[in-house]
Amino acid sequence: MDALIYAFTTLIVTLDPPGMAPLFLGLTSGMTREQRAQVAVRGSIIAFGILAVFALFGSKVLGTLGISIGAFRIAGGLMLFYIAFEMIFERRQSRKEKTSEVAITQDHIHNVAVFPLALPLIAGPGAISATVLLAGAMPDLLGRVELIGVIAFSIGLLYLVMRIADRFDKMLGVTGRAIMTRLLGVILAALSVQFVVDGVKSAFQLGG
Repeated sequence: MDALIYAFTTLIVTLDPPGMAPLFLGLTSGMTREQRAQVAVRGSIIAFGILAVFALFGSKVLGTLGISIGAFRIAGGLMLFYIAFEMIFERRQSRKEKTSEVAITQDHIHNVAVFPLALPLIAGPGAISATVLLAGAMPDLLGRVELIGVIAFSIGLLYLVMRIADRFDKMLGVTGRAIMTRLLGVILAALSVQFVVDGVKSAFQLGG
């Protein structure tokens, strides 16, 4: 149970539902409520598929490339720490907004569910890194199935936030979003440091 709570906390912080709400509104501007619902469903399903594949086969891909899980934990932890730094100092939001603006002009509204909503805004480098790291701590099949369940639950919550994005954005306001994003950033920073510590321990054990 502790491992599942840890996995859920890591994923939900990385997915950043409060930060996704205003971006989703920007990506789907001009759409009807039904069209927004279709984009949210499609983007969530695609993102879930991407993360589920990495949860099942991420470690094997690393093994094929000759990368130890300890090394990936360190690299992934550093990447997550960078994302946390951006969240705390409001750099991640502006970068995401630029990504969404580019995608709208290039791919138009029909492909917005795939890019940039599913990838890279939902299943981005941070979420993929977190998934592979969490999967490495759950080597057995039951653990992987439970992790996929946690991924589904986390993305399900994100989907609900996107469905009520207009109300959620008004409720939080500018100050509320800033506070929530910074709080999630601090939590993610602590989790990322733990990933690095676990990676160093794993590397030394393998070395010994």
